Amino acid sequence: MSKEMQELQKRWHSIVQSIHSNSNVVAFMNSRVGQYLDDHPFVALSLLMFIAVSAIPVTFFLMFVVTTVIMACIGVIVMEGVVIAIGGIALLCVLCGLGALSLGVSGVLSVCYVALSTLVNYWYASRDQIRKQEVNGSLPQKSPPVVDLSANNEKNE
Repeated sequence: MSKEMQELQKRWHSIVQSIHSNSNVVAFMNSRVGQYLDDHPFVALSLLMFIAVSAIPVTFFLMFVVTTVIMACIGVIVMEGVVIAIGGIALLCVLCGLGALSLGVSGVLSVCYVALSTLVNYWYASRDQIRKQEVNGSLPQKSPPVVDLSANNEKNE
């Protein structure tokens, strides 16, 4: 054999020795599963190949799951922002409408207050003027109204 091949064999032997001397490997090889795989090398090779080959699809699937979760979170945040913005605009419209309504109602109530207070002031002022005239005697006495009884008699007949 060539010198390079012997060097490679020594490195491989040292790697295998370090793996066999690892405490976790020793504990696994002493277990029932380790002993079964040691007795059945084809099953051990098949299992090793399955794990090695399935690592790439499992990695892609996990990346897909993580990406989907991140996108869902971003989507929820964006959707929540859109919903809050639409709700804020709707609230602004409702508040503007209520402001306009309150201005209208305040205007109507103010007009009613001014009209009623003017009527009440006029009514009390005219009553006070009538009383002053009655006290002074300048107001002519009212005569009782004349009742036409003949019109009532014709209706009864």
